[in-house]
Amino acid sequence: MTIEPIHARSLGDVPHGFLGRRGGVSVGAAAGLNVGLGSQDDPAAIAENRRRAADAVLPGARLVTLYQVHSAEAVTIAAPHDDAARPHADALVTDRPGLLLGILTADCAPVLFADRDAGVVGAAHAGWKGALGGVTDATIAAMERLGASRARIVAAIGPCIARASYEVDDGFLARFAAVDAANERFFAPGRAGHHQFDLEAYVASRLATAGLARVEALGRDTYAEEERFFSFRRATHRGEADYGRQISLIAAG
Repeated sequence: MTIEPIHARSLGDVPHGFLGRRGGVSVGAAAGLNVGLGSQDDPAAIAENRRRAADAVLPGARLVTLYQVHSAEAVTIAAPHDDAARPHADALVTDRPGLLLGILTADCAPVLFADRDAGVVGAAHAGWKGALGGVTDATIAAMERLGASRARIVAAIGPCIARASYEVDDGFLARFAAVDAANERFFAPGRAGHHQFDLEAYVASRLATAGLARVEALGRDTYAEEERFFSFRRATHRGEADYGRQISLIAAG
């Protein structure tokens, strides 16, 4: 099975792709294109999957990823680093051609950014905690420090858990409402004491409020599309011991 990157129309010819689980060598719970260094998968399989993923988007580029911690921290990448030296952060930006920025997800929202004119790109891991904390705003600010303009930056939100699949409790809603009462619009009524949270819509709203030139949401549900994507919540609901991670990639060229 071949790797099938999903492309965003808004990003045009910028080298990028939202990858799923197809086309990899991993077997078992993380079967497919698992790129998660933190999974229990065979390290050799993970390394091969990461190589295949990078080649599917920009052959010859150096893949750069993070040690993701659900923060709102964005780092600027000027040179490649070894996997063992990955910065603890949840977004990365660069203006250096040949570097392929990668964000890993398994229900959280991957967001890819580009200012074509400035030659600056970014990638963010927006789980609920990072999204609420402002990881997308931090990414935009880091891009601006490299010469990007938010009036030119376009952003695409890749596959993530959809509202129909994302049940949360009253306490979760309260966290968002405490920041801004208007955030309640991202929650639909659920069973008693619970709600359905629209992570994608929340992230899109944050990006639009930041004043970006264009925001595209791909509308793909990682939980529901089992053959296409890994999902932490799906694995948890099934009592599985491990789960795979997919990768979203972008490069300045």
